[in-house]
Formats: sequence, structure tokens, C-alpha cells
Amino acid sequence: MKHIKSILIAVALILASIALYYAKTSSELVYVDVNKLIEGYNRTKIAKAEFDKKAVKMKSEVDTLVLKWQKELQSYEKERVSMSPKELKLKQELLQNKQGQINSYQEAIQKKIQEEDKKVTQTVVNDINDYIKEYGKKHGYKIIFGAIGGGSIMYAEESTDLTEDVLKGLNLEYGNKK
Repeated sequence: MKHIKSILIAVALILASIALYYAKTSSELVYVDVNKLIEGYNRTKIAKAEFDKKAVKMKSEVDTLVLKWQKELQSYEKERVSMSPKELKLKQELLQNKQGQINSYQEAIQKKIQEEDKKVTQTVVNDINDYIKEYGKKHGYKIIFGAIGGGSIMYAEESTDLTEDVLKGLNLEYGNKK
């Protein structure tokens, strides 16, 4: 009986040691460099190129309107000497109204560009977050920290950096979606 009790205690100690070792290794703290993921993610590059095209097109529309208004202003400057006071006042009001409309349109375009940029960035970030969540589950990580270069992770051993593995998988998954 004493012998069985000793064996059970030894087995319990061995199992406890194994459980402790497993708990320690499975709760390993790891991180990814968020900036590297965003920069290296293929979808970021494609989305940025598409966004840049849209932004350039929208800005060129504003530039065209400004150019037309400037030509109209130059024409007004040349013709104003021959205009009656009533025509002068009317033309000035017209030019001011157009300038106000152009300014409003320009502000609206700027706002639209900012919103579009935010939307594109959020889409990329959502992709990365979703992938990291699945990656963590698949590899048994309890926590994956995100380093953003602003001091959130001051030091970490290189072996705890999952950035390259995550980036490869993320780009592979995105490539398969296309």
C-alpha cells in the first residue's frame, strides 16, 4: 500500500511537471510588427495604388475647375474697363459665387479622399487582424502582441517575432482570394 502511494505521488509529480512545462511553453509571448505587416502585405500595395489613382483623378477635376475660374477671372480683368457698373457688379458676384462653389467642392473632395483613405486602411487592417486571429488559434498562442514602433514593445527576443511568418501566410491567403 505504501509502495502504491509512493508510485502515485511520483506519477502525480511527473504529470504536474509536464503540465507546468506545457503551460509555460504554450503561453509563450509573441508579437508581430504591425507596420511591417501593413507595408509588406500585397493587398496594401494594390489598394494604395487604386486609391492614388482615384485621388489624382478627383484632384485633377478640382484643378480643372480652378483653371477655368482663373481664365474667367483674367477675361473679366481685361473686359472690366468696358463694362457698365451694373455689369461689373453682376460679373463680380458671379465670379465670387463660382469661387465659393469651387472652394466648397474642393473641401468636399478633400473630405472624400480622407474618408476613402481611412476606408482602404481599415480594410487592410481588418484583413491583418482576422488573419492574425486565425493564425493564433491555429498555432495555439494565447496572446499575440502588435508592435507599432511607438514603444509598445521595447524589447523582445527575435524568436518571439512572428512578423515574417504571418506576412507570408497573409500574402499567400490574399493571393488565393484573387
